[in-house]
Amino acid sequence: MKAVGYKATGPIDREDALIDFEMEKPTPRGRDLLVQVAAISVNPVDTKIRVRREPEGNEPAVLGWDAVGEVIAVGDDVTGFKPGDQVWYAGAIDRPGANAEFHLVDERIVGRKPASASNAEAAALPLTALTAYEMLFDRLRVNDPVPGAAPAALIIGGSGGVGSITIQLLRAKTGLKVIATASRPETKEWVTKLGAHHVIDHSQPLAAQIEQLGSGQPGFVFSTTHTDQYVEQIAELIAPQGRFGLIDDPANLTIMPFKTKSVSVHWELMYTRSLFQTPDMARQGEILNEVATLLDTGKIRSTATETLGTINAENLMRAHAILESNKARGKLVLEGF
Repeated sequence: MKAVGYKATGPIDREDALIDFEMEKPTPRGRDLLVQVAAISVNPVDTKIRVRREPEGNEPAVLGWDAVGEVIAVGDDVTGFKPGDQVWYAGAIDRPGANAEFHLVDERIVGRKPASASNAEAAALPLTALTAYEMLFDRLRVNDPVPGAAPAALIIGGSGGVGSITIQLLRAKTGLKVIATASRPETKEWVTKLGAHHVIDHSQPLAAQIEQLGSGQPGFVFSTTHTDQYVEQIAELIAPQGRFGLIDDPANLTIMPFKTKSVSVHWELMYTRSLFQTPDMARQGEILNEVATLLDTGKIRSTATETLGTINAENLMRAHAILESNKARGKLVLEGF
């Protein structure tokens, strides 16, 4: 089968940063589904692993943790899916990725594909939707009010893939005021269209802008990027006993500024449940099914902003370069081989 992978870590501007190659079609066992991949999207995790994690063995390592496709075969222990089912998922970081014609994935972290969405539209959402949902409702518990805080959530980096779906989930499932940060005209327009009540500029002091809104200090802050640059500002603007969450990988992070306000800190990694085979691992499949219903009922929309063509090394290298420029808006998707 066709696949795209890398033989050595390094920058994306090398000719062989990603390569097209052939590999053996896998066989499902246990609780695995064999999925024929129809569309994928690209996430920052792809670029980070390409730079940091050396391939094991002789074959190139395959990236890709967002996929939509059709179940072709199932393992002996599968109970929830059958061949012919249309599915979507984000996969597991400790297994080969979905940048291949056929892919194995545990049924517990798979959901039904939204009926109303095209393959490309659906491929944009699984990883970011799971990340945002787990952060909002499992970690920050945004439907549990912070005493005395403004009923509001601030999203730092609102126009990226995770920020884009976070805005929508907050609007669809909570009554909170949504404040998103963006610094360029096109990203400010994007987060406004997605439902942000207020947009502030993360290139300017945040606390002063929050104060100017006149609604008080938010109880929840979610940082999706460059967290180390904003810690002091977040500590100033968040309400006492507020809840703060992050998903990025700052080289150094001190949370001492949060002590006086007793701010709780929550780190979200969407892969934790699959990495540790947690007892609630199947919750990810349930979340994906809920997100599919929200999409099918028009309460949220796909965050796909650009389709870069078919799934091959050239197009994936272009997607990686765009992500590494830190100027991506929404999600980049690829479809078919």
